[in-house]
Amino acid sequence: MGSFSSPLSGLTAAQEMLQSVSNNLANIDTNGYKDQSLTFSDVFSQSGATNGSGDPMQTGAGVSVSSTTTNFTEGTINTTGTASNMAISGAGFFVTQNSIGLQDYTRAGDFTTNNAGQLTTPNGELLLGYPAINGVVNTSASLTPLQVSSLTSPAVASTNMAITANLDAQSTVGTTAASSLPVFDSLGTPHTLSITYTMTAANTWSYDVTVPSADLVGATGTTTSVASGTMNFDSSGKLISTQATGAPTTSLPSAGIAVAIPPAGMTFADGGAQMAINWELMSPAGVPTISQTATASATSATSTDGFAAGTLSSYAVQPDGTVLGTFSSGASYSLGQVAVASFSNNQGLISIGNNNYQPTAASGSPVIGLAGTGGRGKIVGGSVEGSNVDIAAEFAKLIQAQQAYSSNAKSITTFNQVSQSTLAMLQ
Repeated sequence: MGSFSSPLSGLTAAQEMLQSVSNNLANIDTNGYKDQSLTFSDVFSQSGATNGSGDPMQTGAGVSVSSTTTNFTEGTINTTGTASNMAISGAGFFVTQNSIGLQDYTRAGDFTTNNAGQLTTPNGELLLGYPAINGVVNTSASLTPLQVSSLTSPAVASTNMAITANLDAQSTVGTTAASSLPVFDSLGTPHTLSITYTMTAANTWSYDVTVPSADLVGATGTTTSVASGTMNFDSSGKLISTQATGAPTTSLPSAGIAVAIPPAGMTFADGGAQMAINWELMSPAGVPTISQTATASATSATSTDGFAAGTLSSYAVQPDGTVLGTFSSGASYSLGQVAVASFSNNQGLISIGNNNYQPTAASGSPVIGLAGTGGRGKIVGGSVEGSNVDIAAEFAKLIQAQQAYSSNAKSITTFNQVSQSTLAMLQ
């Protein structure tokens, strides 16, 4: 009988609703999972009949599932402390590459590393981003798997150095003080520079910068001078000018003192290139870093911008997706930058399992760029986005689905009783 078709469609709809709710609850702990819900449409037979007023006469024929809607609101971002984990705070999807080279899109950021040091999803897909060469990210390059282990940093020759020191104004002529700091040549070999200050007159000190002679080819003695001259202070103990040996006096603020290693006619014993180092004498705030006051001579800080070669010791993902690596040498370099994809219509994406989505004609093609640009969210490193399933709401749906199923089952029972009675009348 046709009367059975309507409640049967209701049973089917209730069953599909139960399946949707059950799937949501099953994924309540799935990273990046997005809650799904069903919408229903009524079904009417189209007979073409009308009443005396010309109004259509239709008979309801049941219900059907009209669409599946995914709730793409952000789930709770949970801190894990694992460097390879990351979450997107805002819109967008991570871009991954599967085993056959196709790109998938996911919100789940529970990435790990494979034996090649590349960031991967738990099922082995590679996280894609923009490559970095010598610490510089190329956002115009094609996307590539991001690598975060088994990396080394190149040696960087020192080009600048700075010393914060005080020279005792109460010293007598001939009194000396020492600063020292390491600098690095083009091969990453450290060389210790020693600076000796000698008081030559009131408010005047000579300086002599030396390097161990053993570091040089053609040098004699214990140390070799690579820069020398005088420093002049005013009556307040402020450095006001310097004069390199054989050169005119230079007033501050100015470029610093030039230190050339090795000096002319010599080479480094390790084969490194000649270094031209600028000894900076002014702080970023515009204050001389060498002072002369009536306190004991002392060096409080030294710095240089060179580094030896190093191995990667740790990394962290920045809000813009930059993967910043810290090396054993103390240097920090960008290892790459995580790409983020956005779509004009997220509802058009199709879920393919393993927390992944694929675009369709309805979603539009992915627009891939940097986190924090073009409406894309920012990256939260050391964290993952949890499921956005609301357990209370799902339990309410369960009750609705159960009631709908029971009601439609009761309709079938009633139609069956009517059918049995009608058959009995015909016997």
